[in-house]
Amino acid sequence: MESPHFFRIEREGGGSSRHYVVHTNTPKFSMELVPDRSAPDQIGQGIIKRVCVPNSWAGDYARYAKFIGAAQEFFGKSFEPAAPKEETFSAETRRFQA
Repeated sequence: MESPHFFRIEREGGGSSRHYVVHTNTPKFSMELVPDRSAPDQIGQGIIKRVCVPNSWAGDYARYAKFIGAAQEFFGKSFEPAAPKEETFSAETRRFQA
């Protein structure tokens, strides 16, 4: 997954979990999403529950719409299994052996 400016936070409590996607580059913003249970994989791209943007961006929806779309796409992909680390590790190990 190539989304270096996003990360997902999952908080569990009260019998449910809350999911947040945070954009760490300009513009810094966060979104709270819930999995889309009507999607075939029960997650989809998530349903937006809350968006927190800087005051300078508030109201200018066209300006950050592409970031929100990218955050939703990241949310869906963040549930995919991670790539196996053995391949990367063994390639790095071979490269540094003398």
